[in-house]
Amino acid sequence: MNKITFLGAGSTIFARNVLGDCMVTDCLRDWEYALYDIDPQRLEESYMMLSNINRNSNDGRAKIVKYTDRLEALRGAKYVCNAIQVGGYEPCTVTDFEIPKKYGLRQTIGDTNGIGGIFRALRTIPVMMDFAKDMEKVCPDALFINYTNPMSMLTLAWNRYTDLKAVGLCHSHQECIPMLFGRLGLPTEGVNYKIAGINHMAWLLEVSRDGEDLYPIIRKKAVEGPIYDVLAELRKMHPEFSDMFSSLPDKKLEFSPDDHDDMVRFELMKQFGYYVTESSEHSSEYYPYFIKKHHPELIEKFNIPLDEYPRRCVQQIKMWQKQAEKLVHNGNLTHTHSQEYASGIIEAIETGKPYSFGGNVMNTGLIDNLPADCCVEVTCLANEGGIQPCHIGSLPHQLAALNMRQISVHQLVVDAALTGKKDYIYQAALLDPHASAELTIDEIRSLVDDMIEAHGDWLPEYR
Repeated sequence: MNKITFLGAGSTIFARNVLGDCMVTDCLRDWEYALYDIDPQRLEESYMMLSNINRNSNDGRAKIVKYTDRLEALRGAKYVCNAIQVGGYEPCTVTDFEIPKKYGLRQTIGDTNGIGGIFRALRTIPVMMDFAKDMEKVCPDALFINYTNPMSMLTLAWNRYTDLKAVGLCHSHQECIPMLFGRLGLPTEGVNYKIAGINHMAWLLEVSRDGEDLYPIIRKKAVEGPIYDVLAELRKMHPEFSDMFSSLPDKKLEFSPDDHDDMVRFELMKQFGYYVTESSEHSSEYYPYFIKKHHPELIEKFNIPLDEYPRRCVQQIKMWQKQAEKLVHNGNLTHTHSQEYASGIIEAIETGKPYSFGGNVMNTGLIDNLPADCCVEVTCLANEGGIQPCHIGSLPHQLAALNMRQISVHQLVVDAALTGKKDYIYQAALLDPHASAELTIDEIRSLVDDMIEAHGDWLPEYR
């Protein structure tokens, strides 16, 4: 059956971009698009939106079906996209931020690494294991395409738990060059690059144009400035968030190299030699150097937006009604292809047309100095044979060391989720670079206990 199932279809923007892209891809126009979500209102809204897109941009050729029975939504699917958030903003994201804050442990995003990332994984992995059980019954040959964070922990858990095919997709890989070059005022035409590492901590290992290494120019401009605002690039890459940008000026603003919005990544490049893919607000909480309660001056020095993710959640909730009028209740809604990878991957597998992308996969000898039992982010090629990740070789030792500090946490979190043993949660938190730089052993153990208690039924029992 030619069917794509979207789990978490109430994630309306993702559903529009991923499934809208598929509906305007020639070989996928006549497919069934199965929508599943536990929130009936959001499911209905996405159904209405995609039905409008199908009518206006696809001559009504696709079959859009909403499901309340997950097993039936998955039955016969060839591809399954996952974009869920277990526990939502309230209560779980609030818990992820407020409990650590009582211990003086501050976060910015909290969805990928650190205490917030650990507990988001612990409440999400059991749900994904249920997805895997269903898929093994009704679509065992389907490709599972994961957009949900924490990407590395979830993809690792999936591959340890099931033999079902999977790949994880994240925006940081594809945004790295446009954002870096935009900030430095450099053209992106003709640029060749290699990126590898782990999700949200992958590294721009090589970057060149016509055989010329561009890193010397990048490092020089990063130190000397000026640094440019990248609002124009963000508008182009993410038109779905145009409402968030509408009150901001169109012109490119110039900033000092000592005061701009990417200070953390530029500092990491200065100290370790390479630019990291994920944003400074994310990166600030992945390392032990930037958010320190005994050095509050670092927050201002590196322009670190504490509690940024809760702010975004509140803003997006407020904006949704306005967006719904444009997306859900717009009978004239059309779709132009976004920059999401999913439709390109599916088209490549279905037609044999090669497609290159950055994917999260198990480290089957792809990065020589990272362990096999981890999820890595590398360039992948999709074609009629499926997905073939590219061999990278060894990372520079300092970059591998930084990755390993997170990989060890990822492994222990998955150990906890798959065995139900609480000790693994303690150990994961004790190894987290940010928590261990700020808190004592007793404080970390107490924090873990408080987080488990506060999550209540959102977590399984741990012994």
